[in-house]
Amino acid sequence: MKVYIIGAGPGNKEYLTLKAHALITQGEVLIYDALIDDSILELAPENCLKIEMGKRGGKPSISQSEINSLLIEKYNLGKQVIRLKGGDPFIFGRATPEIQALIKAGCEFEIVPGISSTLAAPLLANIPLTDTVMSRAFVILTAHDIKVLDWETISKIETLVILMGAKNLGEIVHQLLKHQRKPQTPVAIIKNCATPKQQIWISNLSNIAKQTYAEYLSPCVIIVGEVVRLRDYLQYPNNMVREKSEAKTEIAPLANKTILVTRSAGQSSKFSELLKKQGAKVIEMPALVITPPSSWHDLDLGITNINSFDWLILTSTNGVDYFFERLAEKGKDSRALAGVKIAVVGKKTAESLKTCGLVPDFIPPNFVADSLVANFPEKLSGKKILFPRVETGGREVLVKELNSQGAEVIEVAAYESSCPENILPEALLALQNYHIDVITFASSKTVKNFCYLIGENKDKLPEDLLENICIASIGPQTSQSCHSLLGRVDVEAQEYTLDGLTKAIIEWVRVA
Repeated sequence: MKVYIIGAGPGNKEYLTLKAHALITQGEVLIYDALIDDSILELAPENCLKIEMGKRGGKPSISQSEINSLLIEKYNLGKQVIRLKGGDPFIFGRATPEIQALIKAGCEFEIVPGISSTLAAPLLANIPLTDTVMSRAFVILTAHDIKVLDWETISKIETLVILMGAKNLGEIVHQLLKHQRKPQTPVAIIKNCATPKQQIWISNLSNIAKQTYAEYLSPCVIIVGEVVRLRDYLQYPNNMVREKSEAKTEIAPLANKTILVTRSAGQSSKFSELLKKQGAKVIEMPALVITPPSSWHDLDLGITNINSFDWLILTSTNGVDYFFERLAEKGKDSRALAGVKIAVVGKKTAESLKTCGLVPDFIPPNFVADSLVANFPEKLSGKKILFPRVETGGREVLVKELNSQGAEVIEVAAYESSCPENILPEALLALQNYHIDVITFASSKTVKNFCYLIGENKDKLPEDLLENICIASIGPQTSQSCHSLLGRVDVEAQEYTLDGLTKAIIEWVRVA
């Protein structure tokens, strides 16, 4: 076993090295800095212990000695330890004290390089750091402790790349102007490079501090030099953004929003990706655990007599997955359904069915189960229907309505959904510290289970927990549960799908 000190690159997992990617997917303990992108953390195995030991300027931080001790402790337990550092470990990465501690403790370690934001940020903003005319040299510096820098020498270098300079932007400008740098020298500030939240400000030394708010800029890379002018000539024409000196690039609609996703553990990642593409930070709080039913007997009997049914109704992707897995377990495939029509509720259920090589015969409008009976394509009287569903807490209203229309509905347990035992630590911490902007609910059961988990942890959570959090629902039935258990709904999707819920949240952010 080793401690791997790995450079996580500038942001998105796409900029990891192949070796870093492979090691993270095999890690047993992941100790990471505050600015590591969520897409990288998600590469770790499900059973990997993830520990944030972030150091952020101006905020309470874990001491370096505590980090050193933790690395040694986990190594001595025989674990493969991944120490993730933003950018490259040896470029302002504070790797030296950790390596020295590991050597002293006799711990084997390996350093894996990463792409530093000092190189990636200007590149992704189409700003070259060198040019045969404008920049024959560049210097990388940190402005964390601005007083120790030799500004007379620094000011003479053609291109400057400055990290940790947001809060000292005014002083940086002052020092450069004081040491004869021209007021019209171009400046670029790139915030959150290599992520959907990336923003770029273009100006010059005389104006940049007036046009930005220092406390809003971190984390950023500041570039000073004539090469910034080359940006206008190095963008593909269709992607060019005309900028005045005070302009900034358009940002993703959910940038700076943190969204708590409360679907089941196996399903949340798809929704999370939709939200992340719109710039959101996503924290997953599984509120459902999907498992096999207590007995397969009824489902197996239904499969054995499948030819006696007129219709098969599937109302969720879980129903599709478990039904067809059991069908295969009994030695059958989709050909066994040759004489049976299939009705599904929702686009996602229909898409899941298509992966099994089948197209549904009927999808009700509005993507809700109640719409299924009202719009059924033929008379239900005398029809025999197989309905694989969740074992407990399912759609009693749907079954009642089908029966009232004269159908014979055979309900069979295909899977079970239950409440997790605990709130994941990351979600609990975010709720405790008021870091959540939006909570999403995609079913009534997630609302119920969320309330149960909050109740079980009420001694750890603030009383006004939901006061300033947007409650977002996927549709009317879920909204009804929100009103009943949480007292309100702030956002309801017009189209009752995850895409529809994402669009509804974006609209809420736009008008808020």
